[in-house]
Amino acid sequence: MSRLPAPENPVVDAQPVVDRPSDEFKDKDSSEQTEARPAARKGPMFISSIHKNEPYVTRKELWSYYLYYNGDNGVGPNGYSMTLFQSLAFAAGFDPAAGPGSSCTADGSSGQCVLPWGGGTKSVTSIVLIANGVSFAIMTMIFTTIGSAADYGTFGRWLLLFMTVICWGAQFASMALTEPSRWGAAMALYMIGFISYGATLVFYAALFPRLARNTPHARQLRDKFEAGETSKEEYEREESLEKNRISNISTAHSNIGYIFTLCLNLSILLPLASNSKVNNYTIVLTNVYWVITGIWWFIFQQPRPGPPLPKGERYVTIGWKQIWAACKQYKQLPYTFIYLFSFFLLADGLNTTGTLVSICQNDRFSFSFLQNTYLGLSQAITSTISTFGFWYIQKHWKIPTKTMFVVTNVVTIMIPLWGMIGIWTTKLGFHNKWEFWAYNVVFGLFQAPYYAFSQTMMAELTPPGFDNMFFGLFGLSNRASSMIGPNVIQAIIDSSGNNWMGFPFLFALCVAASMVIWFAVDIPKGRTDAVAWAEGIRAAKYAEDGLVTKE
Repeated sequence: MSRLPAPENPVVDAQPVVDRPSDEFKDKDSSEQTEARPAARKGPMFISSIHKNEPYVTRKELWSYYLYYNGDNGVGPNGYSMTLFQSLAFAAGFDPAAGPGSSCTADGSSGQCVLPWGGGTKSVTSIVLIANGVSFAIMTMIFTTIGSAADYGTFGRWLLLFMTVICWGAQFASMALTEPSRWGAAMALYMIGFISYGATLVFYAALFPRLARNTPHARQLRDKFEAGETSKEEYEREESLEKNRISNISTAHSNIGYIFTLCLNLSILLPLASNSKVNNYTIVLTNVYWVITGIWWFIFQQPRPGPPLPKGERYVTIGWKQIWAACKQYKQLPYTFIYLFSFFLLADGLNTTGTLVSICQNDRFSFSFLQNTYLGLSQAITSTISTFGFWYIQKHWKIPTKTMFVVTNVVTIMIPLWGMIGIWTTKLGFHNKWEFWAYNVVFGLFQAPYYAFSQTMMAELTPPGFDNMFFGLFGLSNRASSMIGPNVIQAIIDSSGNNWMGFPFLFALCVAASMVIWFAVDIPKGRTDAVAWAEGIRAAKYAEDGLVTKE
């Protein structure tokens, strides 16, 4: 009988595998285990989107996949747009010590800057954090509502296209943001672009496991394994390396695109430095590059449709039902859910840390697109080098994905620790220009491979054929997690008037989440549980449909 992935002729004369909790999380109460057995059949049926006859990944398809990420590098929606929004808000604000009508940049100013907000005032930093918090909340609604719906039919294909076009439109609309009085519009366009950008990353990442399963090398490995020509351990090790290969190459392409986009932008930023609209032109040029590199994926993507939507279900409701049903499977998928929950907190801490450092950086460099471009280049170049470097190290010494993740994670959680130093002194702790150069280099060396390895860990803990559902949860953990951090930090900053007071909370959050992942997530056992769960679901489905064929 076929062992992985979906058996063509499954035998269901025994208890479905999905009903067996993980060995280390097994409930000793047999009555509770009995109650857990119908889990696969109550509520919305889990339907796998994996098929044994899926087309092989072609060279054009794989390169178009890489090129999409090459353009979707975040320079515009995740970088320039926030700088433009913060710049306009700062120009429109006033010094609370001097009163309305004063300038935040005047000689002798207090260093604080506020805007009218809800009948009172709020600091520009807090407003930027609120924009991020609301954006992440909306991402949460998107991922939970329609994330797993992308597993059905061709909905996922069109969903990525829709989110991509929305992001492109928001970036092009930035041409209208030319005056400080339009800071509200800048906030709205930044949020629309940031939300849709985050969604593109999640739905793009959800394509990755399916591509990795269908490369010629992966299919050859699977055929050898199913023919008994290779051991399970060797198969899983080689398949993991294949996933890491695609993940690391796609991450490297994002960084290469980051470098090329920033260099391209210098062709505008340098000769048009005195032009009042140079920042707007730069965002548009960045977006044009993404359109040129991203459109090919929608042309060369091979059709791998999922099953039809179950009768009586709707795209806008099935996501919530399946997520709730999936969450009740925590006993069968303990390591998957421990990782998702811990990564939710870790991503919240690291994403908010990045936002807070960017706010400090923009302030220190006077919102200069040119300086941010130079800083971005230092990050992009080191990111590209480190991604290939870490991949070579892992491939050469056959190092497990989790070990690589831990190495990169240790360094990244030191960033908020460094920011904490700035509470007590202005000599260190993101107060000096050289520190932001160092931050971008360190971020590039360790954060880029960190994202690649975290994605691969999720792929290994995802039940085969349920990619969009679990990567929707991963997107909730990664891109939509920052609902706690920004709101807590903006409250701390509002009460203290000090941006650096937010770093202690972020450091504690990152350390606590990292410790759980390091010591409580077992990737090999989690992968075994995920495969068993998926096979059990498919076996139960085939049995209900009368498709059971015994060997």
